[in-house]
Amino acid sequence: MTTTHGTAELKKRSVVSSFIFNSQNKVALFQRSDKVSTYRHHLAPISGSIESTDQSPLAAAWRELSEETTLTSTALTLVRQGKSYTFSDPSVKRKWTIYPFMFRLKTPADEQKIKIDWEHEAWGWHDPDQVIKDDTYIAAKGVPRLAESLRRVWFETDLGSEAGRILSKGLDTLAHDHQSGARQLATIALQTLRDVITALQNTFSDKKKWWKLIRTAAWHLSKNGRESMGAAITSAILSALSALESGITASESHQFPTNILNNIITARSHSITALTTTFQSFLSNNFPSSPISLLTLSESSTISTVLTHPSTPTLSIQILESRPLFEGISLASSLLSSSSPHKITLLPDTSPSLACSDKNLDIILIGADRVSSTRNVLNKMGSLPAILTAKFFCPKVKVVVLCETEKIAPPGMEDSGGEEENDSELVSRAWEAGYNSERVREGAKLVKERGDEVKVRNVFFEWVPSELVDVYVTEKGVWTVKEIEGRAGELGKEMEDMFGDL
Repeated sequence: MTTTHGTAELKKRSVVSSFIFNSQNKVALFQRSDKVSTYRHHLAPISGSIESTDQSPLAAAWRELSEETTLTSTALTLVRQGKSYTFSDPSVKRKWTIYPFMFRLKTPADEQKIKIDWEHEAWGWHDPDQVIKDDTYIAAKGVPRLAESLRRVWFETDLGSEAGRILSKGLDTLAHDHQSGARQLATIALQTLRDVITALQNTFSDKKKWWKLIRTAAWHLSKNGRESMGAAITSAILSALSALESGITASESHQFPTNILNNIITARSHSITALTTTFQSFLSNNFPSSPISLLTLSESSTISTVLTHPSTPTLSIQILESRPLFEGISLASSLLSSSSPHKITLLPDTSPSLACSDKNLDIILIGADRVSSTRNVLNKMGSLPAILTAKFFCPKVKVVVLCETEKIAPPGMEDSGGEEENDSELVSRAWEAGYNSERVREGAKLVKERGDEVKVRNVFFEWVPSELVDVYVTEKGVWTVKEIEGRAGELGKEMEDMFGDL
């Protein structure tokens, strides 16, 4: 075996550690059998190596859960992902990289579905706080670093009950708010961080401990809030942490962090004003004659604010209805409520070609939930077919992405993920409406009854390749490839500075 300075080289191995929780916030720990190669008879989460065939650590976690407990997504919900970490254990000649995950049983009855395989000989429910705090308990019964892996998904022990409750509630809001856009969710994340800071005021005297707790909460908001909106949330959180860090050593008042967050939240309105100015300048420079014909979809709060601004020139706006939540109708309502002079036409999602019927479409305007460092754009489902259709019928049309620079993603949050598979009933409920034919309504009933034979999909977002985008309009001007790549690199460095040692 290869040696390094006289010591046997440790074999590197990446593994997932999946903690299953029930509705009473107890965690299931599994006693490893005498048939496994390491840590026999020790308590552990559901663990296993990340194989080359696994698309991601999360995919490996789901695979191991199914193999070792028979549980699948029908019984489990992913709640959180913990920050990965590495440690060495010379006793088993391994250097482990751990990817922790937290899952929760959907119903109490799902506990009965747990069927352990040969890798375990028993299992039971445990108090996570005791597992994390009781060193002797862990040393005698648990696999190495069990407490460390658990605390990375169960932050309630370190943050305390109140701050932990606030953070957990904030993460739940971010995950399930399907009405707000990325910009609004970033503000919610900042408000959650501010409230966590307020709950941790009694720890401010120990600034080192306080700062680690704040960064831990911030990491969870960035990673576990909402993947599709993660770029905006992460950027806003990093800006807040940078402002907090600069004042930590200088201030003795525990109120200064809350004041900083309040100022940042208030100042967020300024960027939308600058973005509106950039868009108006773009229109005047590129389309001096009117009317300008524009196609859009969904209801981006950014697009809505810019289009309803009194200084935005009169436009001929065509809006796709944007099923299944019909956000296009909501956008039309916002335009009408603002008394804007725009001419508005609503179209079914199936008819983007109608917007091009006169061959005079000037602009397709889309928002962005994420812009990768390679300039690909994650936006509402329907964006890509609308753009492809318009490009075919109107080759001179300009595809304009309207987004603040906080939507640019750091490295590692690239061109995959974020599409979001959501509740299929949001799609199918429209089939049951009384105005549909009896045949359609009977078909909807049959599909629901035989759901195991047909899958109804409701994906919220899709990627638009950068090759199809002509212009990125931001609050800092019309940005180029170089500027987008530069900002992504800056974010990567900021993330490492803030979260690297957690």
